[in-house]
Amino acid sequence: MISFQLWLAFAAAAAVVIAIPGPTTLMVTGHAMSSGSRVALASLVGVALGDFTAIACSVLGFGAVLAASAEAFLVLKWVGAAYLVYLGIRLWRAPAVPLGAAAALQKGRRSVGRAIAESFSVTVLNPKGILFFAAFMPQFIDPHRATLPQVMVLAVTFETLAASIQAGYIAMMTRARRVMDSPRAIRIMNRAGGSMLIGAGLLTATIRRGN
Repeated sequence: MISFQLWLAFAAAAAVVIAIPGPTTLMVTGHAMSSGSRVALASLVGVALGDFTAIACSVLGFGAVLAASAEAFLVLKWVGAAYLVYLGIRLWRAPAVPLGAAAALQKGRRSVGRAIAESFSVTVLNPKGILFFAAFMPQFIDPHRATLPQVMVLAVTFETLAASIQAGYIAMMTRARRVMDSPRAIRIMNRAGGSMLIGAGLLTATIRRGN
């Protein structure tokens, strides 16, 4: 099992990294502004699954492939960036549905399932995430102890911190959305959320392997 000192250092460093808004945070807050807490919280499930996938890929050596292959990195980066921009444009053009009506529409599994699928896809298609885990996590693993249990502890710690911090962002955004529950305000929220997703796509497009 991982030592307490290493775990504490990892938790502190990870909290700082997660708190800085990046493409994933912009995506989640965009969902919160446009669709409310139900869809935004569902998107956290997709993000968590995507992060676990990225961690698994980094452990299996896919991070080394991305670090060595400029072509693989660019393909994954541009696909992820284009997908975020597409989601942002779609949200920008979405109808202004008041919060009460939106809640009724989102009771079905399709909206929640779509949010999970979209956030999972965006997280997995971000090559920086895989490289981050491949470069960041080994610094906090004791080579004299079993590796897999340490990786699992660090992964669960990261996911718990990410969910907690991003849930805070969601709470702030959904509160603002409830205050302005009118067609005009919802239209503004949709466009603000769409802009966040487009911005997340543009941010993804600027990342480099050496950053």
